[in-house]
Amino acid sequence: MLPLHTILHATDFSDRAAYALHLACGLTRDYGARLIVLHVAMPQPVVYGEGILPVDPQLLLREAREQLNRLEVPGGNVRAERRFVEGDPATEILRVARETGASLIVMGTHGRTGLGRLLMGSVAEQVVRKASCPVLTVKTPLAETAPASELAPELLAQRA
Repeated sequence: MLPLHTILHATDFSDRAAYALHLACGLTRDYGARLIVLHVAMPQPVVYGEGILPVDPQLLLREAREQLNRLEVPGGNVRAERRFVEGDPATEILRVARETGASLIVMGTHGRTGLGRLLMGSVAEQVVRKASCPVLTVKTPLAETAPASELAPELLAQRA
């Protein structure tokens, strides 16, 4: 069985990221691992000209940081370390994974295909290709999971 010591969950605050957070919390709880919840804010381009001006980039960063701090971690007994960085999402996820010695990266994926994926790119796909540790991607809700201690004894024996 893969030893899990540090689990990195990258979030964009989407529903799919929330599904992945539930899974990351379950794994953290079951393996007694450390959980790091990461949000990468992309720098906002500055637009000059007449007309409507964009929202202050510092305000957007402050709001994203507050959203990360308010993010509820499911499973009351799971503690999460929160990290907020700016930059290219895939690059920063990979950097934080290396720096923290992540055993596993858990993240949501939007499941785009075809032209949508070609035009939008896929952060999850880039992370899967370049990560030095396993990456678990989640795009649909998962059924509730019970703690390992509540599993049938024969399943516990298989895990040992």
